[in-house]
Amino acid sequence: MPPHPPRKDRAAPVAARLFVALWPDDAVRQALTDWAAPWIGSRPCRPVASSQLHLTLHFLGNVPRELLPALKAALRLHAPPCELRIGGCARWRDVLVALPLEVPPVLQERHARLGEALHALGLPLEAREWRPHVTLARRHEGPLPPPLAKPLRWPVHSHVLAESAGGYRVLERFGPAS
Repeated sequence: MPPHPPRKDRAAPVAARLFVALWPDDAVRQALTDWAAPWIGSRPCRPVASSQLHLTLHFLGNVPRELLPALKAALRLHAPPCELRIGGCARWRDVLVALPLEVPPVLQERHARLGEALHALGLPLEAREWRPHVTLARRHEGPLPPPLAKPLRWPVHSHVLAESAGGYRVLERFGPAS
């Protein structure tokens, strides 16, 4: 039997499906997971893995990989820290989301400045209004978790550039230590 021809290495994709997000630390992720767990239920509900929880600032979609260096440079902006206070849940269609009690002005400013930097690179921004949330589960049909008696405090010091490719992967973190 003749040998198989050598496999050609697959070329890296020319585009990456990217987004800019707030990525909670381990304690915040665990608190969100623990809060929602009793209300997630069983099939067909699909909980988001704790390691994947985030709050999207800007969804970029498919971005040519050759733009990554310029994109990373544009995302290196000084943004003062703030604190998000998560206190309740909602269901948007069949998606269970955790919601901040309010969006601090500092975070609104970070969102706007990042949008300006992305626009300057020629990247399209989403037309729909930004509705900050953390997706906890998809295909959720059960009751909603009750509001937290004491809001969950999420200190925000940085934002990330992440890739969506069969899960989410942080490519780079931007903040005081970057």
